[in-house]
Amino acid sequence: MTVRVMFAGGGTGGHLYPGLAIARALVKLAPNVEPFFVGALRGIERDVLPKTEFDHLLLDLHPIYRQQPWRSWRTVRGFESAWRALARENRAHPPATVIGTGGYASGAALAFARTHGIQIQLQEQNSVPGITTRFFARRAAAVYLGYPEARAQLRPGAHTQLFDSGNPIEPPPVPLPSREQARVEWGFPAKGGQVLLAFGGSQGARPLNDAIASMLEAGLPSGRFLIWATGKGWYDAYAKYESPSVRVRPYLAPIQGAYAAADLALTRAGALTVAELCAWGIPSILVPLPTAAADHQRANARALQAAGAALMLEQSTLTATVLGDALTRLLSAPKQLSSMAELANSRGRPDAAERIATWVLTIAQLKSVDT
Repeated sequence: MTVRVMFAGGGTGGHLYPGLAIARALVKLAPNVEPFFVGALRGIERDVLPKTEFDHLLLDLHPIYRQQPWRSWRTVRGFESAWRALARENRAHPPATVIGTGGYASGAALAFARTHGIQIQLQEQNSVPGITTRFFARRAAAVYLGYPEARAQLRPGAHTQLFDSGNPIEPPPVPLPSREQARVEWGFPAKGGQVLLAFGGSQGARPLNDAIASMLEAGLPSGRFLIWATGKGWYDAYAKYESPSVRVRPYLAPIQGAYAAADLALTRAGALTVAELCAWGIPSILVPLPTAAADHQRANARALQAAGAALMLEQSTLTATVLGDALTRLLSAPKQLSSMAELANSRGRPDAAERIATWVLTIAQLKSVDT
């Protein structure tokens, strides 16, 4: 007999992909579990979920319009229609538990579950908990924390269990791919020199792109190589920088080959990006997105910098000179770079999805194949 576990979250990849990772780990541990996803018609899940193996329901949900409150009538209307759709789904296939992974797509399903006596569990990706996690933490059976720093900012209920799980990601292969072979596959020398990996997510990050382009105009030092993902919308503007020492791509999917080749990464500070860098043991220069909700990217970057695994640069001061100086300082100090890599790896939780799945089964009183 199958048992349904509902995942509620989305809007962005950072709130969707953790649920997918946990769901796949759940199915491996307990094949009788049927993951079911609830998301928003407006979110990334609209494109991603139909390509997965999981059944799903997309609802006409809207975020809270903090800067344009007069538009919040759409939020209320969407919530009402979502409630009716969730009621129909619950009558047909009641879930054993609902796992909220954040974002505006998760609130309606979590509220419905609580109102109808269905257990809820939460997965929080960031060092600063989102509004959904903060609101529902007192009512949750469990909260799985991507950052241990988030624990101090929550008010759990008397029976809420908090787990420092790390963020669920696709783990690196074991053993790790050969760095020499990865370099060769990118067209770089197998040995000697250093490889910088730079990316700003699927949409790219223009401030990072502009700083990199200006740095390349001045000339990349001998022995330095660059793998640069510009973002799909920016590729045409920067493709001209392709050279024997520079690889320019619109997007890196899959990204494993780039991680395997990298000595240092330059990225935003999204929770899943940081989790992947730590799992691969890659030191980084992090440039937080200043407009991220609750400034969580800056908090993520500060946490990793405090741990000695990263250097944080502010977007407001990012120039070719600032970036070049930071790269030179790190790449010219192999001992520091090696220490940063070890400290990053020590924070990595490549088995987070499997660990969370095991806890989910226990807390929901479901049975895994090993019990």
